[in-house]
Amino acid sequence: MSSSQLRRFPRRRTSVGASRAFVAQILREWQLTDLIDDIQLCASELTTNALLHGVPPGREFAVRLDLTDDLVRLAVRDSGDGKPEMQHADDSSCSGRGLFLVGELAADFGVDHHVVGKTVWAAFKRPPTP
Repeated sequence: MSSSQLRRFPRRRTSVGASRAFVAQILREWQLTDLIDDIQLCASELTTNALLHGVPPGREFAVRLDLTDDLVRLAVRDSGDGKPEMQHADDSSCSGRGLFLVGELAADFGVDHHVVGKTVWAAFKRPPTP
């Protein structure tokens, strides 16, 4: 079984919450409710990074979920030229933990660079079906 869902969001702060809702809706449709919390948190981090560092004014970003037999892949694509890198924030930092959290929660994650923009993705192991 494989499936994909994609939605575009405007460059607005409210798009972070909208992307979380989109992720939860799709995971419910796919009956993968055990993954909602982790994938929603990663969607928040990746979409926030896209808004802060990646999406030029007037442009959109896209959130995509792909389902395979083994994995759920979350991908956030923007058209900016920011270079995502993992930071090691200390306990007093208010920001800088996004990619670190994604790395801790996901089975794998990475960045695909395109001619215009990039896709930051995270893959999650799909729980075994009973």
